[in-house]
Amino acid sequence: MNRTDRLFGLVEELRATSPRPSSARRLAARFEVSTRTIERDLLALQESGLPIWAEPGRAGGYVIDVSATLGPMRFTLDEALAVLIALGGLRHSPFRHAARSAARKALAAMPDSDSARALALGSRIHFLEEEEQTVAAPADFSRALLADRVVRLRYRDGAGTETWRDVEPLGSIGRDGAWYLVAWCRTRDGVRAFRSDRMLALEIMDERPPRRSLRASDLAIEYGRLRSAVDWD
Repeated sequence: MNRTDRLFGLVEELRATSPRPSSARRLAARFEVSTRTIERDLLALQESGLPIWAEPGRAGGYVIDVSATLGPMRFTLDEALAVLIALGGLRHSPFRHAARSAARKALAAMPDSDSARALALGSRIHFLEEEEQTVAAPADFSRALLADRVVRLRYRDGAGTETWRDVEPLGSIGRDGAWYLVAWCRTRDGVRAFRSDRMLALEIMDERPPRRSLRASDLAIEYGRLRSAVDWD
């Protein structure tokens, strides 16, 4: 089980046992990982804003506030189809593994008959792609955006020169099938965009970077309009 699925599973496990506390040892046995891994995962969930706290004592453990968390999602048929189309468009992106997992969870949240209909309708929607389209982005590309850590990047630029860079991830941009990691580059002392298929290695460090804001003007984009993934207007 990858970490994304385990985090989702932890939330569902705590929801199922709430208001009774679940010990880190029991959760570690449930997900077949170490107690330390579970404690790290729970800390990450707490830092993301989920209402999880620790009850002290021998009978204590971790508890989640069920009233403040969402239960399983229920999609209408057209909503499910829209989700499948959107996630299907990420098949060749650095977010492909999370997209596949999210699609499965979306379908699992629906009644079997609706799930089957959504899949049948989704099979009628097609993407026209290059015959030899491949994905060269490192598997940790998306994790670099979530970790809030400095990233050590081995990068080959357009001229073929390879360098090591310590960068502070600020966001990502997708354009015409190419994905870029936007980051503050400590080597260049400024904002730079690193193309995913030129990343040769990526290591997430322990250091937390200082808070920086990203403005569209920092990117010096001369064409197109920059739109956030959550901007629906």
